[in-house]
Amino acid sequence: MSHTHNKPHRNSRLTARLLHHFMSGKAAARKAFPSGTLKEIQNTIAAGEKTHRAELRVIVEASLSLGAVMRYETSRQRAHELFSHYRIWDTEENCGVLVYINLADHKVEIITDRGVGPELTREQWQDACAIMTRGFAQGRYHDSVLDALRTLNDWLAQKLPADRSKPGHNEISNRPLVL
Repeated sequence: MSHTHNKPHRNSRLTARLLHHFMSGKAAARKAFPSGTLKEIQNTIAAGEKTHRAELRVIVEASLSLGAVMRYETSRQRAHELFSHYRIWDTEENCGVLVYINLADHKVEIITDRGVGPELTREQWQDACAIMTRGFAQGRYHDSVLDALRTLNDWLAQKLPADRSKPGHNEISNRPLVL
């Protein structure tokens, strides 16, 4: 009986999510992350990677495909898919970090490889996400993502300091992607 009762509620949530993803397009991503912000993200990642061995990549996605929404794909599942697709796991020390931002779902997911994930606490990874989501809720995309990246860079520099024998070592592009 409760299964039938929940079905209309689930359908209304799906309809709302479909509409939200349909209405969130590339223009929303460009507005939230203009070229100047993307360049600063790239520079912040590059500066941080001079102090630690982790390899960060930021991917911003305006919305999921309508098919993905219909399949109830979560932002976390999409982040894992992108982690694999862009080979963020493919580093010498298994130290890739994906910061995935889904604008339509208002979600930030951080996916880490095995060589870097355990170096920070679960709370630290969650705090970095919260820095962004709190700022995004206020329309502060630029400052929030940069604050979170600087925070991650500081924590990672403490736990995985840069190997001075490999200056300029960069295995994953620092350029953020907007999908």
